[in-house]
Parts: sequence; structure tokens; C-alpha cells
Amino acid sequence: MNYARMSVSHVEVRDKVPGALDSSRSEDPLPAASITDPAIAKILPGELLRPAETWPSKILWQHVIVLSAVHLISLLAFIPWFFTWSGLIVAILGHFIFGMLGITIGYHRLLTHRGFTCPKWLEYTFATMGMFNLQDSPARWVAIHRIHHRHSDQQGDTHSPLVSFFWGHVGWVLLRHKDTNRTIRYARFVPDLLRDPYYRRLERKSGWFVVFIIHAIVIVTIGAIVGYFAGGVTEAIHYAASWAVWGVAVRTVFVLHGTWSVNSLAHLYGYRNYETRDQSTNNWLVALIAHGEGWHNNHHADPRSAAHGHRWWEFDMSWWVIRILEGIGLARNVVRPSRS
Repeated sequence: MNYARMSVSHVEVRDKVPGALDSSRSEDPLPAASITDPAIAKILPGELLRPAETWPSKILWQHVIVLSAVHLISLLAFIPWFFTWSGLIVAILGHFIFGMLGITIGYHRLLTHRGFTCPKWLEYTFATMGMFNLQDSPARWVAIHRIHHRHSDQQGDTHSPLVSFFWGHVGWVLLRHKDTNRTIRYARFVPDLLRDPYYRRLERKSGWFVVFIIHAIVIVTIGAIVGYFAGGVTEAIHYAASWAVWGVAVRTVFVLHGTWSVNSLAHLYGYRNYETRDQSTNNWLVALIAHGEGWHNNHHADPRSAAHGHRWWEFDMSWWVIRILEGIGLARNVVRPSRS
């Protein structure tokens, strides 16, 4: 995340950048040779150095403050007054709708890897829902993930847990990375997105964070309206507070840790179907809480595939949603696994 970045109004986005995805083609942005090279030596947890781009250390206080705030607000869920069944339902629905459609399907399988194509209005809808999860702009999220695939579990990796579990899970979010801290630095990884005025606009003045705030206000306002009709002004305040805690904060924190667990747990614990150049694993718990993203070794072996579950028992909810979209004509050019 980066809540205060420079404008991209002066960013030059070249038509062709080695290793970056050209939106006019359906190619994977990652060179195949860099994905499955089992000859690379394995590294034990704790042995890997932080990316050179994170030195000297500089704490991103805006990240620390915002993430601390949303976590502290979520802890109010332990106070019974903030609980309502409607708030819990909104949190669960938000996890599936915003978390799955926005992050796993939108940011990851569609924008990062182009595992399928869809109408622009639907792509923008998925990208907008992705911003509801406090995980940065679509362009920066995609850039970080493409860098991760290029250098997975090597020093250039943005968030390998082989540095430390804390680093792989959340520490990387809190320190400046010179190649991802400013739009002008990571533009070379996402020329396909930054050619699009919609994504470019979100980079200016932290537009994506404004989207997050607006979505939170809308949820709280709807909660207040529901509460008013349920019991007047007192219940309006009660429901608004409950939906703020459960429908926004708790849900956001749960989705954040689900995504971060893919970076941490799914590179340390689990089984492997494929020998890849990294130490990615298939982790059933992460797959459960992150809508199929936990089949991470499968994904690193076949990044463009829109399906992450390759074995019959590897249930991938995001893949089934994409299949439904394909069935009704909203998803096309769906990439199937090439290595299952």
C-alpha cells in the first residue's frame, strides 16, 4: 500500500517493456524459464536477505497508522454491543464478494496474469471491488505480484517468508521498497494498466484510498438506514457502528490476512505437486480462506492458468466463479491448466 504517492501525470509508459504484459496480447508477463528451474538451490527460512531495494530501512508510517487503525477497530468486535446479525452477514458477504471477486479474481487472475478476459465494465467492477480491501491500487498490487513471480524466494522477491515469517506476511508492507514506492518506479512492470485512464487516475492523489473510504461510508450509511427502520434513531446508531466494525473493519482485516497468508504460509507449509524454482506450497487452510489461492505451488508452476486447483480434491471457488462467468458469456479466453 502507499497512501501518499506522486502523480503519474508525467509517467512515460512505453509500449513494450521486457517481461511486462502487453494488454493487446494474452501473453503471460513472466518468462517461462524463470518459473520452473528446479536447479536453483533451496534456501532455508531465515537465510534470505531482504530485497536490496528496502535498504536503508524506512518505515512507511502512513501504512503503519492506517493498518493499525483498521486492526484496532476490528477488535471492537469482541464488545457485544457492536454485534448484530446483519453486521456479521455483511462481513461474510463482503469477504466473498469483495475479497474473492476483487482480489483473487480481479487483481490476481485477471489483471496480473490475464488468465481470462472480460468486458471492460466488468473488469473495472472487479478492480473497484479490489480497492474495497485496503490492498492498494490495482497497478501497484499487480506490479508487486509480478516482481514476486520474477524473483520468487530469491532476494529480489518483494515478500518472501524465507527472510522471516513476519516479513513475508506483513513486514514488507511497512517498509519502503524503492521499486514499488512511487508510480514512476513501478510503471515499467504494469504498462498495460497504466495505459488505461481509469487505472492511471487511481494513482493520482491516492485515488484508490478515496474509493476505500467512500465504500466504507456507503456501508455504514446503509447500516444506519436499516437500523432506523428496525428501531429508530437509537438502532440507527447501533447498526451503523456494528456495520462499521463487522462489515468494514473485521472483513477488511480477514481479507488482508488471507492474502498475506498466500505470501507467507503458502511458501513455508504444505505439499508440492511440481518442482518449481521457488519453495511455494499447496496449503489447504490458505486455499479455504483465500478462495483457492492456497494452491500456490500449482499457481507458480502454471501462472497463467485461471484454475489454481489441479487435483480433484483441490477445491478452487474462484475457478468455479470464472467457469460460471464463462458459461454466461462474460469470461472469454479462459486459460486452463497446462500441467495438471
